Amino acid sequence: MEGATFSKYSWIDFVFSVIGVCTFLVDWGSDVWLAAEFYRRGDVIWFWVLVGLLALSSFVVQTFSWFWFQYDRELPGFRAQTEGAAVFFGDRVKLSCALHVLQLGFLCRHISAIRQGFRVWWRREGGSEYAVYQTHDLSMLRLIETFCESAPQLTLMIYVMLHTNKARTVQFVSIAASTTSIAWMVVDYHRSLRAFLPDKAKQGWGSSLVYFLWNLLLIAPRVAALALCASVLSGYMAAHFLMLWSAFALWAWRQGTDFMDSVPGEWLYRATVGLIWYFSWFNVKDGQTRSRSAIYHSFISTDGAILLATWWCHRDPVQTQSYALALLIALPLFHLLGLLFKALYYCCFHPKLWRPPARDPGLPNDLPDAHVSLRDLSIQDGALSSRLLNKRMAGNVARFYSE
Repeated sequence: MEGATFSKYSWIDFVFSVIGVCTFLVDWGSDVWLAAEFYRRGDVIWFWVLVGLLALSSFVVQTFSWFWFQYDRELPGFRAQTEGAAVFFGDRVKLSCALHVLQLGFLCRHISAIRQGFRVWWRREGGSEYAVYQTHDLSMLRLIETFCESAPQLTLMIYVMLHTNKARTVQFVSIAASTTSIAWMVVDYHRSLRAFLPDKAKQGWGSSLVYFLWNLLLIAPRVAALALCASVLSGYMAAHFLMLWSAFALWAWRQGTDFMDSVPGEWLYRATVGLIWYFSWFNVKDGQTRSRSAIYHSFISTDGAILLATWWCHRDPVQTQSYALALLIALPLFHLLGLLFKALYYCCFHPKLWRPPARDPGLPNDLPDAHVSLRDLSIQDGALSSRLLNKRMAGNVARFYSE
């Protein structure tokens, strides 16, 4: 498969980059507004919890971005590819370090991706490889931010609503929008991964919709169950999180992850994977993917049932009378539907099942996704390519699509 290629930077990539920086700014502004509301109403504890979540999430994302900046500087040909391409980074170590310390590295990556994408798509200049490289990094960073900030913050929002027994229409809209956003970011990350499978069918809108639905139907009940149990046993839920997060991080370590290029970076990645697993499935190692996924979903299903039972036994029957029984029935039902949609996706809607891949003459009609190796990947750029490959995302492809 030496001739395997995947598409160069397109206008769709540029649009997604612009939307990405806009949503980042809107999300940041809404977080500041919510924190100000807590402070204005005298909810000091929730104010500091929210500020702590925002600070921790920003620190984690900025640290990943800084590690990747250091790793990439050592790649052959990377400096030549990025010379004059980035707005803030390039090879300026001190400036990059200062921006990351000021928690601006992630935002600067977005702006750099927009500028580079504009040069490649609109002005027809070179540098398509670096533009694609940036979009893949941003996809991974947005996924990390989603589970470090958006998912815990959504849990907090539902908890506050249950704890105060007060809800406004805007709160329901905000919760629905946040849940949808989390599920969509998982889909966006998955679509980004498939860009590294040049000889496989791309994920169409129908396939993406089913993928989105099963993530939405699994993540939403999980967050709701956590918030419900926290509304009656806050201290228990803190211990619950620390125990499961530690166990998940150790499980990631036992699987021998090798995502980062340094030991501290790898442990940060394992800790982040532990946080993602607290809310959703995320594959980190090739081989026996189906069995690990089955073990994970069995555990999460059992844990969710325990959380719901605990909430039901300790709830206030009077205050929760209007919605308790409905939630007790709906949440397990949504979780079951999510598992069914996941099975449906892999049985009927996986891209390789409904759209034959285009391959070079003389090659077999199809090969398992796991047979696509890093050496098969290059990028069309109209000129001789130096094969600037985002090995972090390519490595995730090899793990995600392993059989």
